[in-house]
Amino acid sequence: MQTRPRLIIAGTGSGVGKTTLTLGLMAAFSRRNRQVQGFKIGPDYIDPSYHTVVTGRPSRNLDTWMVEPDRMKEIFLKGSEGADLSVIEGVMGLYDGKDPLRDEGSTADIAIRLESPVILVVNIHSMARSAAAVVMGYQNLNDRVPIAGVIVNRAGSEGHYRLAKAAIEQECNIPVVGWLGRDERLQIPERHLGLVPAVERGELNPLFDTLAEVVEKNVDLDQLQALANQAPPLAEPDSALFSLPVREVEEYQPIIAVARDAAFNFYYPENLDLLERMGADLRFFQPLEGEKVPEEADGLMIGGGFPEEFVDRLAREDEVKASIRERIEKGMPAYAECGGYMYLCERMITHTGETYPMVGVIPAVVKMQQRLAALGYREVRALSDTVLLKKGETARGHEFHYSTLDLTLPDPPYAYESQGRRGSHREGYAAGSLLAGYTHLHFASNPSMVQRWMEHCRRYHMFRSD
Repeated sequence: MQTRPRLIIAGTGSGVGKTTLTLGLMAAFSRRNRQVQGFKIGPDYIDPSYHTVVTGRPSRNLDTWMVEPDRMKEIFLKGSEGADLSVIEGVMGLYDGKDPLRDEGSTADIAIRLESPVILVVNIHSMARSAAAVVMGYQNLNDRVPIAGVIVNRAGSEGHYRLAKAAIEQECNIPVVGWLGRDERLQIPERHLGLVPAVERGELNPLFDTLAEVVEKNVDLDQLQALANQAPPLAEPDSALFSLPVREVEEYQPIIAVARDAAFNFYYPENLDLLERMGADLRFFQPLEGEKVPEEADGLMIGGGFPEEFVDRLAREDEVKASIRERIEKGMPAYAECGGYMYLCERMITHTGETYPMVGVIPAVVKMQQRLAALGYREVRALSDTVLLKKGETARGHEFHYSTLDLTLPDPPYAYESQGRRGSHREGYAAGSLLAGYTHLHFASNPSMVQRWMEHCRRYHMFRSD
């Protein structure tokens, strides 16, 4: 059994201030010299990048649809090692998940499985006593969800806050531990892919400092820590995946080149962790900085990101593009997803109509859109044998992109049959040793993918050595 002080910051719905409060709490507790570990429920890359900057610890995703519940619990236990407090940001409303009739995949589901106290964020704009009815409804929908406290947002004044606090505490028998007002300084910029580099450069640090100051003033941090400390110890899952020691193998440990820079940085930490635990030697390189694929590499991985934000710089790096193209054409096992998939195409057309040459190993044209082109969970089934999946095998992940991609072949070698909420469609590209697609796959949804990739990379290494 492991003690892990923890809180889930949940909301009555999207847009009530979960991220604002989560970041404020992380920053305020960090100022107290606490080691704070951030988590985000659901398949999100942007909010975890905020968490990471504020806490100094890599934030991780918790999800019970892409991975089995035991794997989710293991990710939490491993990620929270050495932390004084784990702050888990919820997704959408507390009960919103994959199915409107069940809690599967929701913040409530994670709260039950982790036995984590929940702090419910309620927007009290234009209400006072009615706020108690809102909280009571959330308490009554599923009494297994451990709602331990409330923070109210958008209060008109401290007096307004105290009216709502009195009503909620009398009728719901849980504490209201703080509030935020209608302070325009606390507005987080609209979250989009191009904002992440600005976060990493420190451009939002003044906002994070302001959030910390407001939270320190208006939220009872000692009471929150006490609630977090009441979370019961968690037992290790019966089976382990991430908690096992790094695998000691007698076989050759393949070197996998991983593109990681401002354009390509959307990787689930667990994907990289599993590669290392299965025997991979990861070598990171930065295409934006003119770094070519390392000569010693036996495999290549180009993750998601936002190449469209750096399309002119990527287009100018001819030697980098040539190194990727040549290695793939020589049979190096390569896997690319979303932004990496776009980068491997022939050209990219921006939403203003400008055209830029990309790597050119996938016969396709990428067109950027003003609106979101795809969003949601996906279960993919391989249409042929690939470097990750055998024909007919499945894996889970998600899509999130603002582009469309048109393969120019008359009979494209699609990678997957992809199933989502709105039905199924064919997507991705699989030819030879290359697998690419829009879907961000979570390797823990089918760990055999990692072992299969290792085998392909070892065979490629032996081929090169002959």
